[in-house]
Amino acid sequence: MIHKLNKNHTLYITILVLSILTSSRCSNSESPTIYDVLKSHGLPKGLLPKDIKDFSFDESGRFEVHLDEPCNAKFENELHYDQNISGSLSYGEINGLSGMSAQDLFLWFAVKEIRVDVPSSGLIYFDVGVVSKQFSLSSFETPRDCLAVESVDLQVDSDRTFTTQPAYKTSSGNFRYQLGYKDLAMATL
Repeated sequence: MIHKLNKNHTLYITILVLSILTSSRCSNSESPTIYDVLKSHGLPKGLLPKDIKDFSFDESGRFEVHLDEPCNAKFENELHYDQNISGSLSYGEINGLSGMSAQDLFLWFAVKEIRVDVPSSGLIYFDVGVVSKQFSLSSFETPRDCLAVESVDLQVDSDRTFTTQPAYKTSSGNFRYQLGYKDLAMATL
């Protein structure tokens, strides 16, 4: 009887040790990064800037990314990332995007949607509401360094002049671009 009890006790301890080792291995494995999430949804990892650690993602596809501060990254055009970026992921696209803007000439446009063709055509499309701009997909393969900047805002002055706030702080001061009310409509066409 004592021999049988020791055998059961040994078996119990062995199972306990194995389960502890297995659970510690599972908890030490790295959880997916936002770049892994993008890739698993058929999107390039370089859509977001380098070194993002604070993000959330749920089973509905909704995601939120939190940066230390707003920043800009240079691609074919310049992209601006607000401190908080959010949207809904589905395979090959991001819908309901907020917190990301693209510069074209002197104007900044809020990016509303991003999509890639499935199967891939080698292009990625940024929908800014009025138009859709296409870029080479290869430009977004690797996350880029992001330069800290002020927020990019579009304000209407009392004289109906649109002023885009600058993206960069410089030692010589802020740049200001002014467009007349009629010029803005023509610039967006």
